[in-house]
Amino acid sequence: MTGADKVWKVSEVNSAIRELVENSLLPLWLRGEVGTLNIHRSGHVYMTLKDTRSQLRAVFFGGAQQARQLHLKVGDEVEVFGKLTVYEVRGEYQLAVRQIRPVGIGDLQRRFEELKNKLAAEGLFDESRKKKIPLLPETVGVVTSADGAAIRDFLQVIERRFPDMHIKIYPAAVQGSGAELQVASGINFFNRTGKVDVIVVTRGGGSMEDLWPFNEEVLARAVAASEIPVISAVGHEIDFTISDFVADMRVPTPSAAAELVVGRREEFEQHLDRTEKDLKSSIQFLLQEAKMRLENASRSYVFREPVHLVHEKQQYIDELSRLMMTATEKKLLQTNNRFDLLNNRLRATAPLNQFKAESSNLDNLQRKLFDLAARKLSERAAKLDILSGRLTALGPEGVLKRGFAILRDPESGAVVTTSMQPRGKRLEATLSDGKLDLDVVKSYS
Repeated sequence: MTGADKVWKVSEVNSAIRELVENSLLPLWLRGEVGTLNIHRSGHVYMTLKDTRSQLRAVFFGGAQQARQLHLKVGDEVEVFGKLTVYEVRGEYQLAVRQIRPVGIGDLQRRFEELKNKLAAEGLFDESRKKKIPLLPETVGVVTSADGAAIRDFLQVIERRFPDMHIKIYPAAVQGSGAELQVASGINFFNRTGKVDVIVVTRGGGSMEDLWPFNEEVLARAVAASEIPVISAVGHEIDFTISDFVADMRVPTPSAAAELVVGRREEFEQHLDRTEKDLKSSIQFLLQEAKMRLENASRSYVFREPVHLVHEKQQYIDELSRLMMTATEKKLLQTNNRFDLLNNRLRATAPLNQFKAESSNLDNLQRKLFDLAARKLSERAAKLDILSGRLTALGPEGVLKRGFAILRDPESGAVVTTSMQPRGKRLEATLSDGKLDLDVVKSYS
């Protein structure tokens, strides 16, 4: 039997064809319309791709999640990247898909990157310009579709966590042509009225085409220009839009946005309880400290014997006065002695006219000296009077004349410094012009 007469098995033929196909063609991009589609529970996607003349089987292993995110359906125009292979069991060649995207997604991605780079260069993504989200806003403005799942999820979280919060909804299209203008109008509306504390821009997930309004420049600049903090909650956690980068905060879902803006009522109540306890502890500490300072002051020498302190200062003033008078008299005596010495010298040596002139000068100097001494004495005496008056005002008599009284125990003579006295206790009050006998009716702490 020659080589030409060899009998091949079907599996051998299919295997050979598979090697030829897989080794002769590199991975490629293919464009076509989805003819049939089966998203299997195993997580794989089986479909056919066709154009006006032909069709080709394709399989996307593990691609079920991406197909659902793209809302893939029969009739969609798609671009797939993969490698041709042969399914030997059936003898069919097919495309093993690695990536899939709607037609035109390459152009959208390019526009996305161009706008992202442009706005980043202008500083619209900088953290320094991000506004702080209020801790517990009174009113929240939401820009979204009025009948979408996003607003239902948002309101459910609000109702569960903080039902008293005010929510204002600006209905806007969040998909399709012109949607970006409606969302931008909602942001501008809340800024004009100024009646919300934070703005939430939200919608559910979708394909890049579905989310594209949130990648438009007009909406991005409306978010950036908002004077009210803006939270972007667009799509799912894996989705990112230009609005996410410009917003003051980005959260992955509408529910997460609701959780962020309201927090938990229980957490705030616990925080208030802790704050109240801290304030009470601080006040108690300050009161205790003030009480100790008052008790220490009441035991000091100044309050126990104020008259002695005044007498001591008066004695010090008298001592200063005596020293000043002594110093002045000594200075005058020295001046007189010098005057006499000079006078004697002049009489012995100088001519009469010169003696008279010097004598006149000495008289003038002596008169000036006495005037100066008298003026200094007068100034010191006035200063002493002022100091004496101040000390007198600080003394017990001065304090009593201002309406105060000193309470004493008539039996021991001790000064009473506390209000805690038994009912009926006899006390003696010293006033500026006499004394009063008192009986304690009631005491207050």
